[in-house]
Amino acid sequence: MPVNYQPLTSEQIFQIPNIFLNSVIAEIRKKDRKDLTLITLPENSTVAGVFTKNKFCAAPVQICKEHLQSANHKIRALIINTGIANAGTGEIGYNAAKEVCKNLAKTLNINENQVLPFSTGVILEHLPSEKIINNLQNLSNDLSNSSKAWFVAANAIMTTDTVPKIYSKQVKINENLTITLNGMAKGSGMIHPNMATMLGFLAVDIAIPARVLQQIVSDVANKSFNCITVDGDTSTNDSFILISVPNASNKNISAENLNSDEISILKNAILTAATELSKAIIRDAEGASKFITINVYNGADENECKKVGFSVAHSPLVKTAFFASDPNLGRILAAIGYAEVANLDVNKIKVYLNDLLVAENGGRAATYNENEAIKIMQNTDIEINIDLAQGSAKSTIYTSDLSHDYVSINADYRS
Repeated sequence: MPVNYQPLTSEQIFQIPNIFLNSVIAEIRKKDRKDLTLITLPENSTVAGVFTKNKFCAAPVQICKEHLQSANHKIRALIINTGIANAGTGEIGYNAAKEVCKNLAKTLNINENQVLPFSTGVILEHLPSEKIINNLQNLSNDLSNSSKAWFVAANAIMTTDTVPKIYSKQVKINENLTITLNGMAKGSGMIHPNMATMLGFLAVDIAIPARVLQQIVSDVANKSFNCITVDGDTSTNDSFILISVPNASNKNISAENLNSDEISILKNAILTAATELSKAIIRDAEGASKFITINVYNGADENECKKVGFSVAHSPLVKTAFFASDPNLGRILAAIGYAEVANLDVNKIKVYLNDLLVAENGGRAATYNENEAIKIMQNTDIEINIDLAQGSAKSTIYTSDLSHDYVSINADYRS
């Protein structure tokens, strides 16, 4: 079960006019569970995205990039399947995903390049595209913009997740404008930045030009989904999609009409949504019993802070110590030391467990109390705070512990 995370119920999800969803059972890999989702968007929508940097990026990722460019971000439909990743499938996999797009475009009477395909699941197995194509009419017949449709879709995109990750909130931009943000994400293992084995979809009901939307999604991803890690494995299918759908009641309002303060509120609202979804992924990490926040500050630059944070977050020895609630905290120092940060003066670094000073002056702090450390380690939410004393930059990384269950889940994944 997730660490201190309670997903929204369908009653807590707001509606966004003109976004319609439906999920069905296509038996792509398993029977008796919804595994195929369709999202349709109105004609004036704009979509932007960021994707995995894995060289073996999946066929749907390749096609998403192509279609976003050729359609000038004017996307009308997203089709998402779980069970099979359609990665490591070469030309056959690419053609299968293209055939899905072609048939969905015909069903919806839109252009083929206005369709974005997404897949998640087992790598190196071919996509049963005929099962998807055979369900397209059913998907399009029963589309709904209800809160329940969002909730069902968030469940349908799951793989090893134990709960759906859903975000829904209304944010006041000014006296005359309140926007709605709805989002869902999936991901539990094979999680590492650029990006993770995750799919994330976030919609906002205000017009945002394509160039601005792309900049926002890139910036937001770097501060949210690219700041989480479970196991250091970058997947082949990672996608984070930001959807702009103008609300009919605010049809004359767009991001271009807002002043700088209002733009900041809008961007912060999107960042908050993405951060909450990315943290939900870590809270539901495979086998996780601890949610660990690593704050690295006073670095020379943000990249330096991230290198240190990820070095600690990726350490199996650090992660297993947290699973055991064992304050073997020298492992944190070792991970900082091999982070390959230039000109790092270890005598100036301070390391804290929550607010308990653990290390300073190159060694254990004189005030360190192991009994206090044991109490902190037994918590489910724990912070590691690292002062690099190099400058004024900072970064926050989110990770989990590493348990016996993580091994079991991944050993049994295909069975």
